Amino acid sequence: MQIAPQKVVLIHYTLTDEAGEVLDSSEGNDPLAFIQGAGNIISGLERALEGKTAGERLNVRVEPEDAYGVRDDELIQSVPSTAFEGVENIEPGMQFHAETQEGLQMVTVLAVEGDEVVLDGNHPLAGIPLHFDVEIVEVRDASEAELEHGHVHGPGGHHH
Repeated sequence: MQIAPQKVVLIHYTLTDEAGEVLDSSEGNDPLAFIQGAGNIISGLERALEGKTAGERLNVRVEPEDAYGVRDDELIQSVPSTAFEGVENIEPGMQFHAETQEGLQMVTVLAVEGDEVVLDGNHPLAGIPLHFDVEIVEVRDASEAELEHGHVHGPGGHHH
């Protein structure tokens, strides 16, 4: 069975950056399970998998535009440290959820400068070409419940 919209796909993968540093991997875990065409994974990887079948292996390079986007310097801003009520020690690398005009967004602390905290609203992998080493484990029809919920149920997927 070929990977196509509304098919459940299970893959093992290793994600690396340009230098070959491993950023994420399914090794030692259940395969990643997703519904093709449901926006469960980045668009560049989803397109590369289209038409492939179980048992195939592939190496895919995904450009930032088809992954987590290009870096946007406008998403870097300073806010008063008083905005972090209840947080005693704010340090670079910490991540918080912030309410924005677009809804809840993850922000990363870049620096603490006196009473100001410099935040980055870009995804941590924004602007980075990504390399996926993928093994397609299984391709099957999605159940009606999976299609209705928009995600895979069971191992490697969502558990209700």
